[in-house]
Amino acid sequence: METAREPRIEQYEQAAVPPELRDRIRELEEQAWPSADGHAEGPAHDPALRPLVLALVDRGTAVASLSVLTKELTHRGRSFVASGLSAVVTDRAERGRGHGHRLVTAAREVIRSSGADLGLFTCDPPLRGFYEKAGWRVLPGTTLVGGTPQAPFPSDRFDKVTLAAFFTPRSVRYAETFEQARIELYPGEIDKLW
Repeated sequence: METAREPRIEQYEQAAVPPELRDRIRELEEQAWPSADGHAEGPAHDPALRPLVLALVDRGTAVASLSVLTKELTHRGRSFVASGLSAVVTDRAERGRGHGHRLVTAAREVIRSSGADLGLFTCDPPLRGFYEKAGWRVLPGTTLVGGTPQAPFPSDRFDKVTLAAFFTPRSVRYAETFEQARIELYPGEIDKLW
C-alpha cells in the first residue's frame, strides 16, 4: 500500500523557475486575477527586487505559490532590508486545506533566514486573519508607498491592511516607528507595490 506524500515546497530564483512550473503558476494567477485576454504573463517581477518564487507542489503540480521580493528602504533616516510577499495564490479547488497557510508560514521563515531586517506587505482586509495566523502582525494606520518617487503609488488609495514581521534586533527596536507611518517602499514601475 502506497502512503500519501506530503506536498513539498520548492524554491527558485525567478529566472530559474522550470518552464512547466512557471506555466502552472501563471494558470493559478489567472484564476485569481483574470487578464483581459485570458493569458496572464506575469508575474515578471523586477529583477532588482531579487524575486524568489515559492511553490507548494502536490502530486507533481503546484497548488499554491507566492513570490518574495526584497530591497533596501529608508525609514525615518534609517536603512533596513525589507522583503515582502507578492502574488500569493492557491488553486481554487485546493483552498481550505492549509496549503496557503503552509506556504505563507514558510515564506516568513525564508525571509527571516535571509538576513532581512523585516517583512512588510499589504493585503485585503478579509485576509488579515489568514496572515496573522501565519505569524504576521498588523501595522495599524500604516501606508506603504509604492511606485517611484516621481510616480508614487500609496496603499491608502485602496482598502488595504499593512502587515509586518520584525526579525533583527535593530528592526525590533524600531518596530513602533513603522506603525501609523507612511513607508516609502518604492519598488518601481513594474511591481508598483508588493
